[in-house]
Amino acid sequence: LKNISKAFGDHVIIKNSSVEIDRGDKIALIGANGKGKSTLLRIIAGTEPVSGERRWGHNVDESFYAQHQLEALNISNTIIDEMKECGSQMTELELRSLLGCFLFSGDDADKKIKILSGGEKARVALAKVIVSKANFLMLDEPTNHLDMHSCDLLIDALDKYAGSIILVSHDRYFVSKTANKIWEIVDHEIKEFKGGYEEWVAWKERMAKQAAD
Repeated sequence: LKNISKAFGDHVIIKNSSVEIDRGDKIALIGANGKGKSTLLRIIAGTEPVSGERRWGHNVDESFYAQHQLEALNISNTIIDEMKECGSQMTELELRSLLGCFLFSGDDADKKIKILSGGEKARVALAKVIVSKANFLMLDEPTNHLDMHSCDLLIDALDKYAGSIILVSHDRYFVSKTANKIWEIVDHEIKEFKGGYEEWVAWKERMAKQAAD
C-alpha cells in the first residue's frame, strides 16, 4: 500500500500511509474498535475503494474470510462437497481428515450445510479458506463462533501454513500464538512492529513509561 488515504465523510481512518506485506508475514491488526481495522483489511483485499496505490505482489493468490462468508456457503451442499469445490488438490480422505480437525468427524462431513448452526458454518468457511490454494489469507475475527478447542486447531493450522496472513482479532491468546508482526493504526497511520504480541505489549509499556517520566 502506497500513500493510501481513507475517510468516511469527516471521519478519517488512514491518511497518506504506506506499508508492505512480505512473504511469510503473519500480521495481526491491533487497535480499539472504530479505528478502522476491518476497513484496512477490506482495502488490502481490494473490496474497499481507497485513494493511493494498492499493488499485489507477484503470483499472490488470496483468500478472504469474514462473517459474510457464511452466506456464501451453498446450503444445498454437504460439508464434504463444499470442501471439494475449493479447488485444492487434496483427496477426499485428506479433506475428511482436515474436517476432523474442525470437529466434523466421520459422518458429520456428510451433513447438509443448511442444517448447521452459525458456529458450524463458521468452521466450514474457515476450513475452506485453509485448504484453498491461496498463499495469502486475510482473516476478519476468525475466532468468533469458535470454542477453545477449535481455536487451538486453527492456531495449529495457521502455524503450519506456509503463506502470508493478515488478521483482525480481539482474542489476545489467538494473536499471541499466530502473529510475528503487529500493525496498529495510530494517528491515521499504519505503524508496524516487527515482533509478536507479547513483545509488542512490553514495548508499549516501556514507551508509556518513558513518556510519563
